[in-house]
Amino acid sequence: MASTPETSDLIAFRRDLHERPEPAWREFYTTARIIEALRERDVDGIHYGRDVHRADARMNVPDEAELAEWYDRALAAGADPEILEALQGGFTGAIAVIERGDGPTIGLRVDIDGLPIAESSEAGHVPADEGFRSKHDGYMHACGHDAHATFGLGVIDEILASEFSGTLKVFFQPGEELIVGGKPMAESGHLDDVDSLFAVHIGLDHPTGEVIAGIDGFLAVRHFFAEFSGEPAHAGGHPEQGKNTVQALATAVQNLYGIPRHADGATRVNAGIVGGGTATNIIPEESFIEGEVRGETTDLADYAYEKAERVLESAATMHECEVDIETRGEAPSAESDQELVDVVAEVARDVSGVTNLLERDELGGSEDATYLMQRVQDNGGYATYVGIGTDHPGGHHTGTFDVDEESIEIGIEVLSGAVLAVAERGVETE
Repeated sequence: MASTPETSDLIAFRRDLHERPEPAWREFYTTARIIEALRERDVDGIHYGRDVHRADARMNVPDEAELAEWYDRALAAGADPEILEALQGGFTGAIAVIERGDGPTIGLRVDIDGLPIAESSEAGHVPADEGFRSKHDGYMHACGHDAHATFGLGVIDEILASEFSGTLKVFFQPGEELIVGGKPMAESGHLDDVDSLFAVHIGLDHPTGEVIAGIDGFLAVRHFFAEFSGEPAHAGGHPEQGKNTVQALATAVQNLYGIPRHADGATRVNAGIVGGGTATNIIPEESFIEGEVRGETTDLADYAYEKAERVLESAATMHECEVDIETRGEAPSAESDQELVDVVAEVARDVSGVTNLLERDELGGSEDATYLMQRVQDNGGYATYVGIGTDHPGGHHTGTFDVDEESIEIGIEVLSGAVLAVAERGVETE
C-alpha cells in the first residue's frame, strides 16, 4: 500500500478498532469512533442511535448490566460522551449519507462487531508484534470487521474526492456475528430508496490480490435458545419425584441430529452449547440448549426449524418437563445480482494489486447482510456481496487471524470504483 497520509490515517483507524473489539449491541467505542471520523469529513448526514434500527426487530440484546459495562469501557477509552449517550440501550451502528445532485442512490454495507475469542500474543502475530493487539481480554477482531469499517471510511473519502453524482449511503452495521443487526437496520427505512447495494467481506480464504465480484451460497440460519424446566428431587433418596431436564436435554440433542435431510437442498443443525444441573445429588430442574439450524434456502431453514421445535417440545413432554424456545438471531438466504457482479468485475480488472478475479463463488455459511440485500431486491433494486482477498494466518474466528493491510487499499479502490461506475453509467432497475 502506498504510504500516503490518507492511507496511513486509515490504517491507524483500523488498528484503533482492532485494539478495542466489541460484540453485538455493545459496539459503543467502535460506533463513536466511526461517527467522530465521519464528522471530520464533508458528509451530508450521519444517522445513529435509535434512528438506524427498527427497535422491535432487535434480538438477543444483552441485559442492562452488561451493556453498562461495555458503555463504561468505551467512555474510559475516550469515546465522545455525547455520542455514547445516543447509543444507550445498545443502539449501536451508524449510517453516513453523501448527497451530490441527481443520480441513483447507492448503498454500501460494512459490519463492525468483534468476537469472543482471545487474541494470540505469540511472536509473529502482527498485532502483538506492532502493539495493536486487543485490549479486551477474551475478545478480538477475528473476522476482519475492523477492516470492513475502514473500507467504509475509505470509500467515503474516494467518493468525496470524485465527481460523483447521486446519493451514497454507507451502512456501518452492528451485530453480524450473532446475526442480529441486519434485520433491524434493513427495516429502519434507510434502505427503502437504495437502487444498488454492495456488501463486502475480506478474506474468506482468498489471498491478497484476489477479488470475487459476487458471492452466493448463503445458508439461511436461525439461532435458538431452548430452556427446559422441571422439578428437583434428591437423586439418591427420591429420584422418582424429580422431572429431569437433563434427560429431556439429552433426548433433544440426540433427536435434533436425526432431523431428516430434505430433497430440495442442504440443511444443517447444531446443538452448540448445552448445560444444566447444579449438583451430582440433585435431579436437575433447569437445562438449556443453544443451537442453530441452517438451510440452502430460507424455506429449507424454516423446514429444519419447524422440525427442531417439534423435537424440543417432544423431548420435554417425554420427561414431563416444559420447554421455552426463543429465536435469538436469524438471516435469510440471498443471491448476488449479475447486473452488479458485472460492474464489480469490470472495475476490479483495472485496480492495481488485483492479480486474480473470480466472477462468483459460494460462501457456504451465513451472513445477515442478506437482510439488506433482500430489502433492496424486493424494492426492485440490485445487490451483490463482494469478496476482497487477504493473506490471513490461521482462519477466520481463530486467535491468530489478521488481515494483510495491503488488501485494504485494494478493497477501497474496487468498492469506490464500483460505486462510481453505477453512478456514471447507471444500472437499470425495475
